[in-house]
Amino acid sequence: MNAAGADTDTVLRKRQLTVRTTSSNGGNGFRVGGGKGAAAATPPEPVSPSARLLEDFFIVVVIGIATPVNDPVARAGIAAQFARYPRFRSIQVTDEDGGNPRWVRTTLNVDDHIIYPELDMDAVAADPDKAVEDYVASLSTKPMDESRPLWEFHVLDFPTSEAAATTAIRVHHSLGDGMSLLTLLMACTRSAADPARLPAMPPQPTRTGAIYARPRPPASAGALAFAAWLWSFVALAWHTVVDVASFFATTMFLKDPHTLFKRVKHGEFQRKRIVHRGLSFDDVKLVKNAMNCTVNDVLVGITYSALSRYY
Repeated sequence: MNAAGADTDTVLRKRQLTVRTTSSNGGNGFRVGGGKGAAAATPPEPVSPSARLLEDFFIVVVIGIATPVNDPVARAGIAAQFARYPRFRSIQVTDEDGGNPRWVRTTLNVDDHIIYPELDMDAVAADPDKAVEDYVASLSTKPMDESRPLWEFHVLDFPTSEAAATTAIRVHHSLGDGMSLLTLLMACTRSAADPARLPAMPPQPTRTGAIYARPRPPASAGALAFAAWLWSFVALAWHTVVDVASFFATTMFLKDPHTLFKRVKHGEFQRKRIVHRGLSFDDVKLVKNAMNCTVNDVLVGITYSALSRYY
């Protein structure tokens, strides 16, 4: 993808055609059509059903950097870390009959995935924050090049009000969800004082106690306790039936109430703008300690309170 010359009017429905393959040796071998240096020694792996459902989705992550980008170090680090993961050096191909998509290894060229866009420097100098928002918004309408692994680093190497440089990372949703990708990015970081030391990851939360099903009360507890125990299962079954029926009714004919967040018709043809606001982490921790909850609880509550003002 050439970010400098890409047409901002291109939309997802006009993305490049899926890379096709031709099958040989009775369907046991694959030849990548349009790929670059495919690793034919590794057998293809089928694409999971969940990844096939996310064919038209990708994730955009915007990261502010405290110092200007050190390009040689960044390229070397990305090449060393991302090459370890098979999905980040594979492309999706389909059988000759256009049926089953598969992951096929290919040669990873980091230069194809690190993009320095050519922006209007007058607009950048006038309002660098808006220039970053405009460029990130344009990424929502540009297709990804499916002839190479489906991830990109867009480097905006100019200062803004909050960072010395900005990197927009675009990854196809079939490679992972938001949490797994953030974990991967954290694992790729290193300390400037000790590059050989692995990053300290937060420990897994421990459960304070085991979870058990509600035991059946003994006969000595009486008929009322037994009725309460039986009613809990009846209520569980009823709510399950209602939720399943509501789900199918919503998918077939029910409509969501109109809000400002509801996508208009043909909304996939419009840009998606990422708007953010900074929060003091000390304030978040103060609320967390006062409410005896988690940081995630505080952030979700803030987000819900802000969005509820638009209903």
